[in-house]
Amino acid sequence: MAAQRIGVVGGGILGLAIARRLVQTQDGVELTVLEKEPRVGAHQTGHNSGVAHAGVYYAPGSLKARLCRQGVGLLKEYCEQKSIRYDECGKLIVATDARELERLDEIERRAHANGVPGLRRLDAGGMRQIEPHVQGLSALHSPFTAIVDFPAVTLAYADDVRAAGGSVRLGFEVTRIVRTGGEVRVQSRSGEQLAFDRLVVCAGLHADRIARLLGQDREPAIIPFRGEYYRLVAARRELVRGLIYPVPDPAYPFLGVHFTRRVDGGVDIGPNAVLAFAREGYRRSDFSATDLFETLRSPGFRSLARRHWRMGVREMRGSLSRRAFVAEARRFIPQLRVTDVEPAPAGVRAQAVDPDGSLVDDFRITQLDGVVLVRNAPSPAATSSLAIAQYVVDEVHAAR
Repeated sequence: MAAQRIGVVGGGILGLAIARRLVQTQDGVELTVLEKEPRVGAHQTGHNSGVAHAGVYYAPGSLKARLCRQGVGLLKEYCEQKSIRYDECGKLIVATDARELERLDEIERRAHANGVPGLRRLDAGGMRQIEPHVQGLSALHSPFTAIVDFPAVTLAYADDVRAAGGSVRLGFEVTRIVRTGGEVRVQSRSGEQLAFDRLVVCAGLHADRIARLLGQDREPAIIPFRGEYYRLVAARRELVRGLIYPVPDPAYPFLGVHFTRRVDGGVDIGPNAVLAFAREGYRRSDFSATDLFETLRSPGFRSLARRHWRMGVREMRGSLSRRAFVAEARRFIPQLRVTDVEPAPAGVRAQAVDPDGSLVDDFRITQLDGVVLVRNAPSPAATSSLAIAQYVVDEVHAAR
């Protein structure tokens, strides 16, 4: 019997986790990962916050909630096996005014429903025992929220794929996909063609474009939002011990500026969320007419912009003014000064948006005619990668 040929489009942490699961758990598989960049984890994986989430925020029963809780345990165990840094530094979700207290109650309810361990509700004094410089009325403490080196995890996944007999093809940009004679034929920009029996697509910032190559709907569209960060200068790192997060405002689609300790000891402040003028627009100067045209013609983006233009103006102000950015962060750390921060690398979030302007919140994974398509995998996808991989492999089995 001939080996089953399976292709995985996308060499980020999630694509490689799926590939690893496929090649390690199925006999007679000929597996190939196709990544357009010269290295794995070049985009969202290599620019994320490095937080291993405990599952605090997510709607109970959602894929996010279930796979995050399952995935964080698998991730911690994997990091221990591979000697990858995994630090349970803990997270405070801080209410800074009375209006946020009711929303904090709802987050606490969700977290308990999701089985998040070790939660504590703290008053101002309790908060300062954990974060001496923090200011607020009340906080929810998640002691097992962690920070991790996700690029190192991604490289380890790639090594696992190769060790199990799979291959990782770098520099293979997919430009055409055709189903013919029971096969899925994938063509690169150079004209090379590969044939697979089954295909998994986990293309992040380009998920909707690959979906269109497969004849799928244009929506949800991927709208790129650049998340910009500042970093505490080394002499002021003692201001933050772990993770300090705001209480999310359901009226706005993004979380807001927060403090994130990194595994290298640095502390990042951010991100904001400003429209990127290129899918891979990590700098303000990055521009792609094609990418911007696709964004502006999307019904979902136009609806989102009409609904949240005030938030967009506020985010842009923080992008253009370091003083305004720091002022937002000072709600939590009053001692923070403009001179305490320096610019840090930005990331780009692949935000899936439905035609009515709603942000796609949950993971969205579809299956049709031998192809499994990950159309939306926002945070906590990196935390959940091993659990999502198990879920997707079950979908691949169903696609036979």
